Amino acid sequence: MSESASTGAAAPTGRSDVLTSFDPRTGEQLAHYPVHGPAEVTRAVRTARATQNWWGELGFGDRKRLLLDWRRQIARNTGELVEVLRSETGKPEADAILEVMLAVENLDWAARNAERALGRKRLASGWFTRNQHASLGYLPLGVIGVLGAWNNPVFTPMGSIAYAMAAGNTVVFTPHELTTGVGTWLAASWAEVAPDQPVLQAVTGDSRTANALCRAEVDKIAYAGPEAGGREVIALCAQTLTPVVVENSGKGSMIVHVDAVLDAAAEAAVYGAMANAGQNSSGIQRCYVADSVFDDFLARVAERAATLRPGADNRAAYGPMINAAQVDVVRRQVRDAIARGGHAVLGGLDSFRDPYVEPIVLAEVPEESIAITGEGIGPVLVVNRVADLADAVARVNAAGNGIAVTVFTRDIASAEFIAEQLRVGVVTVNSSTAFTGIPALPFGGIGEYGQGHSHGQQGLYEFSRTMSIARRRYRAPVRLSTFDRHPRHVHTAKAFFRLRHGRG
Repeated sequence: MSESASTGAAAPTGRSDVLTSFDPRTGEQLAHYPVHGPAEVTRAVRTARATQNWWGELGFGDRKRLLLDWRRQIARNTGELVEVLRSETGKPEADAILEVMLAVENLDWAARNAERALGRKRLASGWFTRNQHASLGYLPLGVIGVLGAWNNPVFTPMGSIAYAMAAGNTVVFTPHELTTGVGTWLAASWAEVAPDQPVLQAVTGDSRTANALCRAEVDKIAYAGPEAGGREVIALCAQTLTPVVVENSGKGSMIVHVDAVLDAAAEAAVYGAMANAGQNSSGIQRCYVADSVFDDFLARVAERAATLRPGADNRAAYGPMINAAQVDVVRRQVRDAIARGGHAVLGGLDSFRDPYVEPIVLAEVPEESIAITGEGIGPVLVVNRVADLADAVARVNAAGNGIAVTVFTRDIASAEFIAEQLRVGVVTVNSSTAFTGIPALPFGGIGEYGQGHSHGQQGLYEFSRTMSIARRRYRAPVRLSTFDRHPRHVHTAKAFFRLRHGRG
């Protein structure tokens, strides 16, 4: 990419603050970025609003063409993006490639399906308004602010960026300070496709920059990250009545029924808990296992997890803790679980080798432990026994985390019934994180774990506003909405009303 497009960020205006990115594996300095303040953020939003006039008027077809060109640009330069992603997160190459692939799949889906979801459609007009032509369409909100995540810095923000752009919005993107290079690379790749149209801009910095974006009079903010940050975003946006899409972090649960295929369940549990060093909000934090298969399942989990090795090379199962502050959080959770009577089946407090954490499997952990109630960001899996499915459902709902639950059973009908009892946004049956590879499925938390959705049609609706149009086609034979209505029209309408709604 050209040097002028290498950052994709707004230029600083004399602010001396500088953000330095580091390789979490080695502590090596990678690059320096400006910390943009309110003035720079405001200017970026104004530029985005001016550009949105052009982008919104293009129509679905031309936007689709440019978004697919962007998809192609990313795909052809995947190796470059993967290297940036690996340097800032320490992920093994295969994991980094998978993340880019999943992100591009979402971009492709949003581009191809925006018109079908948002294009104007005719609606039935009703018995008393048959002379009206009714239609519903969706228009872009305007400018969307996206606050990036550090754990999956390509896939997670693309779940908002791609859908917002496909709906006709422009985007001002603040990548997380730990993964700034990834965010600026994405903005620069768009600039290669449309160099004179900053539909996507990156403004770099830290929490001050994110706060400035929340106050910058954008039309919506999309956030993914810790619950405390989500609450702060909601509070900031409430001051200007700016709507939000919030995905608070915190891994989900697995329910293992008596008839589950235990090898498959154990494999899914270990991957869901340990992949990306356990730093996936779509992963698994705890398993609730039927008593009769508990010991067998736990042994299989421990055996599989024991083969995993974290490290910096491509043969490692997973990389380092990206956010150094999370190491102490995980350590406190493990210490609390053991202090409350939980058992360390694999690993424990001696599993911490900063910046790496070796796999930890805990069993019979009390439900009040912060290893269960806290945000599970780390390669730790809690396995608890339950009496039956009702007990498992009650524990999942009591523990919170309204994002995702996995159910392993051969009884598919029961699984779908169980899914409707769970207070979560996504339920997977006999797999763990596969739903993240289905762009058509909306993703979103419940309650304190999120507001709104990303991905799928609902993801497109999040960044759109409805426009309803009613157009008179001909003069109504029975005129009611006028002061000139005749008594016989009222009489006729009453007769039709009784015939339509009063029978049976």
